[in-house]
Amino acid sequence: MSFLSSRFENGLLSRLSVEDLALLGPMERVDLAPQNALEVANRSVESIYFIERGFASVVADDADGGIIEVGLIGPEGMTGLAVVHGVEKTPFSTVVQGGGSAVRVDPEHLRAALADSPSLHQLFMRYAQAFAVQVASTASANGRLLLEQRVARWLLMVGDRLGESFQITHEFLSVMLAVRRAGVTRALQDLEARGLIRTMRGVVAIIDRAGLAEFTNGAYGLAEKEYANLLGPESEPELVEPREPKHYRKVSY
Repeated sequence: MSFLSSRFENGLLSRLSVEDLALLGPMERVDLAPQNALEVANRSVESIYFIERGFASVVADDADGGIIEVGLIGPEGMTGLAVVHGVEKTPFSTVVQGGGSAVRVDPEHLRAALADSPSLHQLFMRYAQAFAVQVASTASANGRLLLEQRVARWLLMVGDRLGESFQITHEFLSVMLAVRRAGVTRALQDLEARGLIRTMRGVVAIIDRAGLAEFTNGAYGLAEKEYANLLGPESEPELVEPREPKHYRKVSY
């Protein structure tokens, strides 16, 4: 079966026409392991990843060597927005947090496709806008929310990408939110006491999504609505005749 006739599990690729998909050139489905660096701060983007399973964190470094998460990318999006904006690099790193898989594309092919196809360019710029809203919402949440509310928002965002039950450690969450581990532990205990989540040996299960969203006091939902409004529903995949069997390769990253 041709790669172009596969049913993509990425929200951007699934919205592209067969013609626009062909412009992206050879694609590879790759496995993503936790802590794989998909982009390194201040280095040229080497590959574009359209995540199909799992998620990655866009992180900013501070002067003391610590990091804080500024954005999340999952099956709804892509890495390499610097290329979409017409630049070579970004001051942020992107690191796999929830292992899974992605479709990898060469950035030069993406640049050419952006120049050749107004429809592809518009779709990716719309995603860039939705991601910018997510980053701005994260900055707002970090500045005005209680830690318990920040944790609630983060759990909802990860739940959108991994499902309502997923593995997470207190240590990892404390690093992503740039807070003390003890604070994360208390926040999770508070959310569980409210009947919003359940924790079990490194696993968090969201049991009252509506209540958890309400608890964020509006911090969750703005970016998600922006994505839905800008990108609209996914299109049905178009089937084409196989052209290049070697166009599809599965490799480990």
